[in-house]
Amino acid sequence: MSSTGEPPRLLGGRYHLEYVLGKGGMGVVYRARDLLHEQLGEACSPVALKLLGEPFAQCPDAHVLLFSEFALARSLRHPRVVRMFSFEVDTQSQIAFFTMEWLQGLTLDRLLLECPDGLPWRELQPMALQLLDALGYTHQQNVLHGDVKPANVMVGQEGVCLFDFGLGCAQAQVASLSSLSRSRFNAWTPAYAAPELREGGALSAAADVYGVACIIYELAHGKRLGKHAPMDRLTCPRQLPRRCWSALRVALATDPQQRTITVAELGRAMSCKRPRWYL
Repeated sequence: MSSTGEPPRLLGGRYHLEYVLGKGGMGVVYRARDLLHEQLGEACSPVALKLLGEPFAQCPDAHVLLFSEFALARSLRHPRVVRMFSFEVDTQSQIAFFTMEWLQGLTLDRLLLECPDGLPWRELQPMALQLLDALGYTHQQNVLHGDVKPANVMVGQEGVCLFDFGLGCAQAQVASLSSLSRSRFNAWTPAYAAPELREGGALSAAADVYGVACIIYELAHGKRLGKHAPMDRLTCPRQLPRRCWSALRVALATDPQQRTITVAELGRAMSCKRPRWYL
């Protein structure tokens, strides 16, 4: 990093940083031009490039945490999950970074600001099903996202896309790749983090279920659930069909032992498919 905290405009001899796309609890994501691809004939070759922000860039083992995010998500191949490209270290600045698919569209948190009364079911349902499909796929690949919230969901012309696995981990992970523990910084977003995570518990598939259920509730209600909302007083959101409410209510349970629904089961409930009693 320079004395101003800004990275050089050219990284890896090929990636020209254009502007900041977003900042998270740990990293900064830029839109960058891949000059090598442009020299080989591509008219425009944008990528998203993530590097560590201050003060994490100063930690001696922070680059390992950045690599762990890349390694976790690089094998995922799903149209609703961001694609990872490469992990590199700029030799001159010694800045570690990785490149990934540049997503066009609007993050879901910004979309929700424009919909204070929630989305109509005809718009909400396909969005919810696509998001559940993406999260269900990651769970099938034994990957936990860890930070399911509207700011980590892109909405574009081709649908939604889930990104930012910075707080994720493998379900069967025995030891972290990094000695920089995630518990050293408060990265959870309280409105979408499962209660057990806010209390210091371990990440689980049930925690991801809670996060995606909070998103669906907000899409249908227009307002956040709230981390202290009493479950016994929750009512079916105005934009949600009543036959979907029982499943969503289970997914919103504050006690993880009572959150007995999987992402796939929640997806089937949101599809509202009635059982066929004949062949």
